[in-house]
Amino acid sequence: LYFTGSHDTMTYCLDKTSTVSSNESKLVKLLNKCMPCIVHPIIMKWSTTQALTVTEQLEAGVRYLDFRIAHKANDPSMNLYFVHMVYTTVTVQDILWEVLRWLETHPQEVVILACRNFDGLTKRLHCHLIACIKEIFQCKLCPRNVVPTLRTMWQRGHQVIISYEEDVEVEKHGELWPAIPYWWGNKTATRTLIQYLERMKRMGRPEKFFVAGINLTENLRYILVHPFGSLKKMTLQSLPCLKVWIRQQYPGPKKDCINIIAGDFIGNDDFVKDVIELNAKI
Repeated sequence: LYFTGSHDTMTYCLDKTSTVSSNESKLVKLLNKCMPCIVHPIIMKWSTTQALTVTEQLEAGVRYLDFRIAHKANDPSMNLYFVHMVYTTVTVQDILWEVLRWLETHPQEVVILACRNFDGLTKRLHCHLIACIKEIFQCKLCPRNVVPTLRTMWQRGHQVIISYEEDVEVEKHGELWPAIPYWWGNKTATRTLIQYLERMKRMGRPEKFFVAGINLTENLRYILVHPFGSLKKMTLQSLPCLKVWIRQQYPGPKKDCINIIAGDFIGNDDFVKDVIELNAKI
């Protein structure tokens, strides 16, 4: 089956007052410290990848959520946030409860939560996060020893697959699945992104779930050449070409078949509809 995903799912609620992530380069942190009123708005324009809330994304048909989880440097609490250059206003726990509420009213839907990044997470914080995941989703979690067909998951009441990008923790917990590979092109131009995705297809798909990211990525040179640009403008310009590429894909186990397609600003230009309609080719 084809799944639709959102890349950097939580960036719709980045905190305008928040500090820049400790993971960012020293140059970005220095510039932000020296000229915050100039640099911070630029960071916000290029780090926001979604406009819809989690519930709105789920309602729109997104079933793969890309959660970049972090612990703020020098924060004595156990609070975890999402991050993309800056931290979010909401905590991870609040969003997991929000996903659960949506699943409870949609008992036949299945979602994949890709927990990644883990900036600043100690062993203790990983334990805390995994305990929260288990407490919130309980028997809705699909263990990795289950073959996740829709029929099996419906029979057992499973609705959540947790992809966890920390092998040590995955080995300890049967409810966690290994990290789902993400094909990230790191390209500023639509044509070169499509060339990258086609090259990856020729090399052959991974055996299990994997994500083809149709998201463009800015770099410093691109930002300097487009001083009035934003990731949203960049994304919207690329969508007509990417739409053509999406419609050419087909599902299945063959070497060049795609599985999950994830993008930025998923509420725009029928992206979700185009991906879901590919399932009619089965």
